[in-house]
Amino acid sequence: MYIKCLACEALARLAYLSAARSPHTVDVELFKLGWHQDAPKLNERLQAAIDAAAADPERPYDAIVLAYGLCGRATAGLMAKRVPLVIPRAHDCITLFLGGRDRYRDEFTANPGTYWYVRDYVERNTGNTALSLGAEGYDNVAEMYDEYVAKYGKDNADYLMEVMGAWQAHYNRAAYIDMGVADSADVEAETQAEASRRGWTFEKMAGDLVLIRRLIEGDWDEDFLVLEPGTSVQMVYDERVVDCAMLAPG
Repeated sequence: MYIKCLACEALARLAYLSAARSPHTVDVELFKLGWHQDAPKLNERLQAAIDAAAADPERPYDAIVLAYGLCGRATAGLMAKRVPLVIPRAHDCITLFLGGRDRYRDEFTANPGTYWYVRDYVERNTGNTALSLGAEGYDNVAEMYDEYVAKYGKDNADYLMEVMGAWQAHYNRAAYIDMGVADSADVEAETQAEASRRGWTFEKMAGDLVLIRRLIEGDWDEDFLVLEPGTSVQMVYDERVVDCAMLAPG
């Protein structure tokens, strides 16, 4: 197969490594981290890339795959028009780092107040350098933090958040996910330092490449939504996360 992979920069190393190991010919296109903060705009950019790939006469793709989750509904409504579109059944990229929805659910249930760190995200992010599973109150706290970073800079934003107790009100653990594809001792040390400074516990855990690998190798089972031309991504409120909807005529 000839596959086009559209991936968030947070999964850069994983996407390229999986593409190198895939039995198929894979073209990878990365999208900037900051774009996920404006879900409608990211949706527009992804749809434009999907349409361009499907219409490229020099690139007869058999499938377009998204190294994304639902990601704040940024992928909801994306349409497959000429070429099948494949997306993991995942709420966000944490599921992709952990290797599946079951592990995601177990971690979220046991430790909802977790701030997540992974190497690609940290080194490519110029502002907030952490990921969250979506603990209660995360959206408001994260928006407040991003606003402070924009106005006052990261160091001052960290200070203000700590003075107000905003982080401590919602988080109690910093977790570093080691994906095993690069020496990440510096990021792990940074995570430990942040945990200590904010009074959180620290945990290092092994990531799992299985979902990204299978996405790019074309090994699509019930963990993936495969949309045939004429359908779109629809958010659902059960363990499937996403399903397909028929496009309206015309």
